[in-house]
Amino acid sequence: MMGILKKIVGDPSQRQLSKMEKVAKEIDALADDFKSLSDAELREKTDAFKKRLSEGETLDDILPEAFAVVREASTRVLGMTPYYVQLLGAIALHEGNIAEMKTGEGKTLVATMPLYLNALEGKGVHLVTVNEYLAARDAETMGELFNFLGLSVGLNVAGMSHDEKQEAYRADITYGTNNEFGFDYLRDNMVLYEEEMVQRGLNFAIIDEVDSVLIDEARTPLIISGSAEKSTILYTQANQFARLLKEEEDYTIDLKTKSAQLTEEGITKAENFFKIDNLFDNKNVQLNHHVHQALKAHAIMHLDTDYVVKDGEIVIVDQFTGRLMAGRRYSEGLHQAIEAKEGLQIQRESKTLATITFQNYFRMYNKLSGMTGTAKTEEEEFQSIYNMDVIVIPTNRPVVRDDKPDLIYKTMNGKFNAVVNEISRAHQTGQPVLVGTVAVETSELISKLLKKKGIPHNVLNAKNHAREAEIIENAGQYGAVTIATNMAGRGTDIKLGEGVKELGGLYIIGTERHESRRIDNQLRGRSGRQGDPGVSQFYLSMEDELMRRFGSERMQSMMERLGMADDQPIESKLVSRSVESAQKRVEGNNFDARKQLLQFDDVMRQQREIIYKQRSEVLKSENLHDEIKEMMKTVIERHVQAHTPDDEVEEDWDLKAITDYVNNTLFDKPAVSENELKGKDPEEMVELIHEKAVAALDAKEQEFTPEQMSEFERVIMLRAVDMKWMDHIDAMEQLREGIHLRAYGQVDPFREYQLEGFQMFEEMVASIEEEVVTYIMRAQVEQNMEREKVAEGEAVHPGGSDEEQPKKKQPIRKGEKVGRNDPCPCGSGKKYKNCHGKNE
Repeated sequence: MMGILKKIVGDPSQRQLSKMEKVAKEIDALADDFKSLSDAELREKTDAFKKRLSEGETLDDILPEAFAVVREASTRVLGMTPYYVQLLGAIALHEGNIAEMKTGEGKTLVATMPLYLNALEGKGVHLVTVNEYLAARDAETMGELFNFLGLSVGLNVAGMSHDEKQEAYRADITYGTNNEFGFDYLRDNMVLYEEEMVQRGLNFAIIDEVDSVLIDEARTPLIISGSAEKSTILYTQANQFARLLKEEEDYTIDLKTKSAQLTEEGITKAENFFKIDNLFDNKNVQLNHHVHQALKAHAIMHLDTDYVVKDGEIVIVDQFTGRLMAGRRYSEGLHQAIEAKEGLQIQRESKTLATITFQNYFRMYNKLSGMTGTAKTEEEEFQSIYNMDVIVIPTNRPVVRDDKPDLIYKTMNGKFNAVVNEISRAHQTGQPVLVGTVAVETSELISKLLKKKGIPHNVLNAKNHAREAEIIENAGQYGAVTIATNMAGRGTDIKLGEGVKELGGLYIIGTERHESRRIDNQLRGRSGRQGDPGVSQFYLSMEDELMRRFGSERMQSMMERLGMADDQPIESKLVSRSVESAQKRVEGNNFDARKQLLQFDDVMRQQREIIYKQRSEVLKSENLHDEIKEMMKTVIERHVQAHTPDDEVEEDWDLKAITDYVNNTLFDKPAVSENELKGKDPEEMVELIHEKAVAALDAKEQEFTPEQMSEFERVIMLRAVDMKWMDHIDAMEQLREGIHLRAYGQVDPFREYQLEGFQMFEEMVASIEEEVVTYIMRAQVEQNMEREKVAEGEAVHPGGSDEEQPKKKQPIRKGEKVGRNDPCPCGSGKKYKNCHGKNE
């Protein structure tokens, strides 16, 4: 349907490209003018642009000149002059779109122009990359260009100190990873003092490898978690039970959904093993959960495919990149179940303190854009979720790579033998080969087969990514053989060695099709950059997971009937087309899953924004007195209404319950009697109680300095908000886990989640108000002056460990004059009088 519409009205991205071409010609026309400027005159343009913006001109007004300045500066500083097509990519990025540019087209240089232009507003711009190596490399290389033009550059990576992070964010342009930007946002909303925040608003971001960040990682939320003590005995018992189970007899596996279910026989075995009457009884909910996680650990999660064991720990393997996801743990007890399965020490379960998806984090930016070599296949998702169009930028030189049709074998053995023979043939000629695999175990199998043949090679998988960039950079050298898991080395150019062009360029061999066409295209795109020659060939077998998931049995039996040998391939357009349609189906399923995740997460997003806004106001507000009085009134109204319902006559109102509550909650001694409330309507009761409560609060204020009272109120509010919000996140996760069962009752699970989530949020807000009012009125000021975190958390994310290390206490040197209320110089975060100044 979309294809027909495009033919009638024309592709909108083509129309956008035509407009961009006019602007690119304007930039081109300015080249000679800027060439004639001295370095100093070129640098002065930055201040001139800032002045013009302050006088009312827009970024679009100055775009041609600003891009021409960067182009000329790049020629002088980096020795690289952006091509015409790179100007088009830069314009697409400035306009908040996705620039699809093939591998080797110089995306890093393209980003410099929109980064410079948008940084002129002084609000900060972010360049987001998928790993720290690329962030550091680009910040250093492109930093020379920006510094030449008078702009500052910051680098934001894991493990930096608070001051280093603040400095990085204060720079005009900040390079960093998607994980780190997201975690800093979460951490900023957990700080106890406003000055501890590091980010300064989310203005404009360019995401490199945008499909990897916003699509591949979009289903994995960023989480800051704290430890929760739980018994490990159940994990051990459930693991012992899972070992006794037999597939088909006791449980079934669904390959399409990657799930396992106990059969009736399996349920009976569980009830006998654990000596219980009914596995699905309410009191056995926890046991049932542990049994299912143990079953999943044994039946679904595979060593060296889904995870590896490293240094006595389970480390998750990213299914998209093949990288180790150090520091990340499976949730809901699955990680512990796998630890039990592998005979490792079972770690404590974690409690979520803060969480956000990449989708919702990046949608908070005022303007967002991205660049990648492959985005067109996911255009619908980018448009509907992020409101970004995919603009396909033409290549600087035509792509001459030879993409050969797929070769399909009957068995995996036949396929792998053919792959190794082809690698051997190419290696003898000196043509470099890059072999792409989907799983860690595949890369190790091919490595073993190559060792038998005595072919030297490099393996780049989740177990070896420390030298990733170096290995990938050398993959185009004469005679090189490199085995890489999926997208390892993404973002690093493969340059061809001497004499390689004459041999046909880099030879890409895919050992199976990925469930996403985009990732296959990324593998192909490693070869044939900037008009270089290249070859790509995919080897498939009827036993591959994608083929099995989408019915290869008929084709396999046909190959057997024809008497085809294991090592005899077929080259069938019909099979290739059916593989592509299977991929489209999987992509559609994955898009639906991400859309559903976002739909559910949007409920949390609305709640998160309200809480974080309230928390920020608490940190920034000079005086919370009026807000406390409002809360007090709301709490009183809630209790009065509960005991004076409209459908009851006045004689039946429970005035004793009202007086008991307010006297026990708001006052040190009884201040309101039933007689005072008799004969009054509910509004008058609220007014009376509120007046007395405000008078008591005012009297309490007189006993202390305004600073003491203000800090006291702030401490109470922060503690209440943080405690209740963390419990609420947990409760919402549990609700979400079980909500899909509602579908059996003919109700929409999402609608139920929305309604119940909203109700739970209202209950949490009411609970915060109750706690704040109670503590403000009843607690002693002296005992509550210290702001303290309600829990210590660590970052748990898709791309690497990022534990927040506690600050080491520094020695206090004599002679330093520190104020009693100043932060203690030891770095503890406490006030001096409550730390090293206690005995003074």
